[in-house]
Amino acid sequence: MGKVRPTGDKGLLFDAVLRPHRSLSPTGFRILMTVVCLGSLAIGLAFLLHGAWPVFGFLGLDVAAIYLAFRLSYRAGRLAETVQLSPGELLIRRIQPNGRQRSWRFQPYWARVKLEAGAFGEGSVLVSSHGRSVRLARFLAPEERIDFANALGLALRRLSA
Repeated sequence: MGKVRPTGDKGLLFDAVLRPHRSLSPTGFRILMTVVCLGSLAIGLAFLLHGAWPVFGFLGLDVAAIYLAFRLSYRAGRLAETVQLSPGELLIRRIQPNGRQRSWRFQPYWARVKLEAGAFGEGSVLVSSHGRSVRLARFLAPEERIDFANALGLALRRLSA
């Protein structure tokens, strides 16, 4: 999960930035691609020397497909959701990988947090008020989603008390 920062800035009572987790660092990605390229090159050369030259091309396509899949995964990892709670409003922002932003504002005294669980660990945190709702944290692991929902719910209850 992103970081939940207790802050006194701008009167924020709760401030969280949620980002999808990427387990492979850029350095790890370079190492992985180097190993994949060298392995494919060695295997491809062996097939090429035995006259099976089309295999060499197909191994190149495999390397390109692996590279593309990781680049798309890293691009999707630029998604961010911010949740900021102040005495006057609950502000939720979603920043898409392409840079587009969308915001939702709720009156914090009426906002409700509900954890929605789905099959196979899927689910989200639903924030709703006055017939409007937004789903958050779909990309978090189930335990992280529970922690986030509990922390946000607690912050909203403290504000209402």
